[in-house]
Amino acid sequence: MTTASYGDDDPIAAFATIPGNSALTLIRCSGKGSPELAAAVFSAGEKLLHAAGNTVIRGWIVAPDTAELVDDVMLSVFRAPKSYTGEDSLDISCHGGSAAGNAVMGILRSAGFRDALPGEFTFRSFMNGKIDLTRSESVMEIVSAKTDMGRHHAVHRLSGVLEQEVNSIKQKLVAVLASAEIFLDYSEDEISADNNEIAGRLPNRELALESLARLQELAQSWQRQRIYQEGILAVIAGRTNAGKSSLFNLLIKEERSIVTDVPGTTRDWIEAWVSIEGIPVRLADTAGLRESADPVEKIGIERSRDLLEAADLVLYLVDGETGLTDADHTFVNNTRHNKPLLVLWNKADIAPLPENLNHDDFLCVSAKTGKGIAELTSAMIAAITGEHQLQTDAASIGTARQKNLVDAAITALQEALHLAEREEPLDLIAPMLREAVNSLGEITGEVSTADILEEMFSKFCVGK
Repeated sequence: MTTASYGDDDPIAAFATIPGNSALTLIRCSGKGSPELAAAVFSAGEKLLHAAGNTVIRGWIVAPDTAELVDDVMLSVFRAPKSYTGEDSLDISCHGGSAAGNAVMGILRSAGFRDALPGEFTFRSFMNGKIDLTRSESVMEIVSAKTDMGRHHAVHRLSGVLEQEVNSIKQKLVAVLASAEIFLDYSEDEISADNNEIAGRLPNRELALESLARLQELAQSWQRQRIYQEGILAVIAGRTNAGKSSLFNLLIKEERSIVTDVPGTTRDWIEAWVSIEGIPVRLADTAGLRESADPVEKIGIERSRDLLEAADLVLYLVDGETGLTDADHTFVNNTRHNKPLLVLWNKADIAPLPENLNHDDFLCVSAKTGKGIAELTSAMIAAITGEHQLQTDAASIGTARQKNLVDAAITALQEALHLAEREEPLDLIAPMLREAVNSLGEITGEVSTADILEEMFSKFCVGK
């Protein structure tokens, strides 16, 4: 039995869609001899063998031993190198439902296909020079995107914007490195006297500084990109009957939390995912914060406090009818220095914010009428993303792997510049420049190792 490996060219097959109640199920095949293997279990096998790339053939998948008709399918043919993987490939469109897809997969296995490893199709695409590593990773980003904005950023990377930016910076650093190595290869006497650079200092220093600035800008994009990909936890907190559940229902546009005038109705926290201007937000409604003798309510309050500890953003509601209490003051003062906090003066439709309070400290809202909700969502975005909004067309990094390598390049380049400031010998500076160049090469996959690639692609979906 052949051991599956990311480095081979075995014919592989996998579901590209999840089998279930749907019109179609798609099975993807690729690898050496794929058309020939498929032709042996396809009623129009001869037609398949002579089919040109980018054509579609209709026929039956047939059990080789019994000649039983398994499913009526449409078979899309892609010829190397003009395919996703760069190999001869097939997409088989079966009928929907688990039974049809599983039956076809069983026939393909018997014909000689093995089950694809996670991400193996994209791995082969990378190995065959169809896409670089940044585009490979963006494929999985698109699949796992929680909002349309997250999808938009991933598509931007798939189009090659990040690859182009990394390669552009790398070219500049290669020029700096090449200039440094010229000084190392020739003696000072051999260097033209009219050359403005002095041996022992960093040639093309301006290019190095420009590269550093661009790398730092890329590094800063990661935190904002992570927010679009993973989302944030926003917790609604406040005293009992402050209107937390009403606000929760209003923001998710669904009646999920029970709303009554009875204190302590919410005994435990409840959550839902919402999109706030393209950012996925895990919104949680918590039990009212108060002292309680009810053992069930006490458990709910403790769980709410644990959730608040994990929150990326806290929305604290003050009951406008009751006014600001000592408990409100204590919570706000204890929280505002630890994490982003928005203090909401709720029920502003019937209880306006008093003049003696600083209006800059509160957002006036009404969970009942929707007053101030637009301002609230804008304030949430500002609190989440900080002062600098991410430009949708700017190059940005999308994975922790990319961030770590950008950081490594920054560190090496900063060390090279620091050594140059001290007028240290170029034979100490050049290795730092080379390290920065290699780190950038790893981002696109120009420099890579088998174990790193296997670790990365193993996190992909099967069928991608």
